[in-house]
Amino acid sequence: MVPPTNKAATISCRRVAAANSLVAFLILFLAFGAAGAQSLKVLPVNIQMPPGQMAATLTVINEGSTETAIQIRAYAWSQPDGNDQLSISDEVLASPPLASIAAGATQVIRLILRHAPQGREGTYRILLDQIPSAAVPGVVQIVLRLSIPIFAQPMTRTAPHVQFHIERDGEQVYLVGINDGLRHEAIRDIVLSTSDGHKLKTESGASPYILAGTTRRWPIATQGALQPSSETVRMTAHAESGAIEQQVRIVGAP
Repeated sequence: MVPPTNKAATISCRRVAAANSLVAFLILFLAFGAAGAQSLKVLPVNIQMPPGQMAATLTVINEGSTETAIQIRAYAWSQPDGNDQLSISDEVLASPPLASIAAGATQVIRLILRHAPQGREGTYRILLDQIPSAAVPGVVQIVLRLSIPIFAQPMTRTAPHVQFHIERDGEQVYLVGINDGLRHEAIRDIVLSTSDGHKLKTESGASPYILAGTTRRWPIATQGALQPSSETVRMTAHAESGAIEQQVRIVGAP
């Protein structure tokens, strides 16, 4: 299946999954160098293009006992209202976009950036779909989708700059991160602690990425431990730029 050419068309990650009727939809946010599932191994799972670099490679290894086919599509990646969104784009070209990989064989995919980003980091995602083979009676096929981020740097220096606060919005409370820098940040292992030692749990399984110029909100599940009189909460986390340890202000709804 070839993606449509309408650049204005926009699809969310969830809509992409529904449209393709996938049994498994895996978006990998991994800190190590290879991802494996359904007999396929893909590396790297996070593609970095430093200033001046206009191409990279993705290696797909078929560790299964039968031939499998894959499709590669590239999308521009943004975060309007803090939600991951993929848009049809020809800024990144994948070659080949379709491939059959024999059992035990390796396929190298070349990724080409058509234009260098200007002023701020360019962000894209590669969707790798495993194409199901012909149906076999009585056999349930589980197919795979991987979503792999691409971060392309401009020639000028970029850095993230994320400021945090806790926001009350009616009965819901959020940890809010505002990245007014020119590069993404990834926030993991968030721990929030009140002055009396209560831990506040944030939504698990969410994307850790805050793209440049965007705002992310993490719902806080254990908000009952947050007293109305509280003014700050202690936050610790791990970011790509280093460890985070700070007092976070509590504010009302914007």
